[in-house]
Parts: sequence; structure tokens; C-alpha cells
Amino acid sequence: MASAAEIDPQPVGTFWALNLEGPLADDPQPRLAATFGRVEAESVAALAQAMGLDAPALTLARFAAGKRCYGAWVDGQLAAYGWVTFDEEGIGELGLRLCLSPGEAYIWDCATLPAYRGQRLYPALLAHVIRMLRAEGVRQVLIGADTDNLASQQGFVLVGFQPVADMLRKASGQMVLRGRASAPEHLVQHIRQALRNDESRLL
Repeated sequence: MASAAEIDPQPVGTFWALNLEGPLADDPQPRLAATFGRVEAESVAALAQAMGLDAPALTLARFAAGKRCYGAWVDGQLAAYGWVTFDEEGIGELGLRLCLSPGEAYIWDCATLPAYRGQRLYPALLAHVIRMLRAEGVRQVLIGADTDNLASQQGFVLVGFQPVADMLRKASGQMVLRGRASAPEHLVQHIRQALRNDESRLL
């Protein structure tokens, strides 16, 4: 007899959204002095090192493709970072691609270096990115986190993101999107339509 785990889809992660056309939450304050801004060309080597890369080729390729990276610096050291995409981004661990609409951005591949964790740098960085994007006319931001990544989810809540839909994996490996009861249906459908699988069909 099959177990419940074999029958029921298992949660993998959640997509969250923030509408930038409404009021924003108060910026969470980091617990230590930090500066925030875009990671520019002169910091590519430091960024690659923070990402655990042996060479900056990947970071340079991302910049060349129009992606941005924002960072938090403490005492001149890159302490946290996060990438932003405006058109299309692969979600490799899900085998999916997220195709964004005009006026939309997706924040992804974020990390705080171990020595600086627990200092609220991540939500403070998210708040900075959100305000920069709104100033440029971005209307909505999407972000995602694994189901067990509670630290990131706490950061999302602090800056005002709302959970929209959960990704679940069936025993067959097929991915399923399930909207949250609290999320507007049009927003759930928007994310469903934005996702593509490896064959470019709608999820």
C-alpha cells in the first residue's frame, strides 16, 4: 500500500509577490552599520568570491545578460547580495523558467555570508532593492524560497511580501502550482502563466 508521502504532492517552495504601487512597509534596520547599493564592475571579483566561485565568469555573464546584483557592505566587505532579473530567469532546481511581464522584476540567488548572518542584513537589502526598483517604475516584484528556508521567509514578511502560490512535486516528478487561499486568484494565475517547463509549455 502506498504511503501518504508517495500519494500526496510534497511541498518544494513558495512564490511570494509585492505590489510596488501601494504603500511599502517600514524598512527593517540591520543590527550593524551597513551600506547598500548595486554591485558594479569593480566589485565583480569580490562578488564571485562571496558566491563561492573560482572565477568571475558567471557573474560577468549575468551582467552581460542584463541582470543586476545588489549588495550590502560592512566595513568595506561584501556581506550579502541578491540578483535581480527583468525578463526571464531559469529556476534550475525546479526545471522551470519564469517569464516576467513588463514592469515586473524577480529577485533570486540571494545570500548572506556566514560571518554576517543574524544581523537583519538580508531584509534590509531587500528593502533597499525594492525602493530602487519602485523608483524606476517597476510595479511588482516576485521572489521565491524553498519550503524549509524559514530565514528567507521571515525576511520576506518583514519587507511586505505576501505568499501567493506553493510549488509541489508529485511522486512522478511532475511539478504542481497550488495557490494560497489568501492570495488573489488573478495573481495565482499570473504566476502560473509566467512559468514554463523545459519544453516551453505552460505549467
